[in-house]
Amino acid sequence: MYTLKSYTGLFLLVFSICFHLNAQNNSAVEQTLLDQTKTQKKKKKKKRKGRQPKIDLSHWKVTLPVTNDQGKPYEIEPPEILDYTTNEIAKPYMYLDDRKGAIVFHAMPTASKTANTKYTRSELREQMVPGDNNTNWTFEEGAYMKGRIAMEASSKDDNGKYHRTIIMQIHGRLTNEQRDLIGQKDNNAPPILKIYWDNGKIRVKTKVLKNINASDEELLHEDAWDNDPGFNFEQKVDFNAFTLEVKVSKGKMVIILNGTEYKVYKGIHMERWGIFENYFKAGNYFQSREEGSFSKVRFYQLEVKH
Repeated sequence: MYTLKSYTGLFLLVFSICFHLNAQNNSAVEQTLLDQTKTQKKKKKKKRKGRQPKIDLSHWKVTLPVTNDQGKPYEIEPPEILDYTTNEIAKPYMYLDDRKGAIVFHAMPTASKTANTKYTRSELREQMVPGDNNTNWTFEEGAYMKGRIAMEASSKDDNGKYHRTIIMQIHGRLTNEQRDLIGQKDNNAPPILKIYWDNGKIRVKTKVLKNINASDEELLHEDAWDNDPGFNFEQKVDFNAFTLEVKVSKGKMVIILNGTEYKVYKGIHMERWGIFENYFKAGNYFQSREEGSFSKVRFYQLEVKH
């Protein structure tokens, strides 16, 4: 016979077992939820940080291959350019790849063309004073630009050759006084340096005088200058990352690829170029108008010193 005392003891035993099992289950559930929360936080934190390029955009403006309300190329100047990752207009043409730690510049033929060219660009323009195009530098003052770059993707022409693009430039600029002296409508002067990604190789172009005895005023006219034959570095970079350096001093310009190959320009043409002001450009100045053509250029690093 079971007594009341026996039933009470049995009940307490069962209750105790159930209580401990329930506590263990609750503890396990709580630990699982805690682990899931920690994992989600880690994922969010990792996703939020990503890898960032070593590029300070506070002294650059960008020109994009899309037109603004006036039908001109859309530009973003500092400080707005610092928020390029959230700019809906910029996103298709200048965007962050935080897996690679790079800014991607994407360009293709559109109606967005700047003066004196038929090509479009997703390209940075140096501004020594943020928001101002009128403060620039001369060869005598000196300048240095370094970039870590890779071609991400490029279309091909009908012959199976990749379309080329300009990835770095030094562009000349007339002062207001020089512009007025020769009666020109704008401050545009020729680019003394163009560096191309050309079918997997790095090609450099510069300017030479048609007449080395031209007067200082004659030098200000674009038709006083001609293109040189061009120079190809021996290394083939293809779609791999590479480093380019540009060093400028009085009467001299040096281009360096991966710290091992050098091209030096000096002499009368560089010396007389000293009449101009200059500014750096970097990005993707695409050199094709073929339908469906495009290129994407990654910049991991970009620095300028004066």
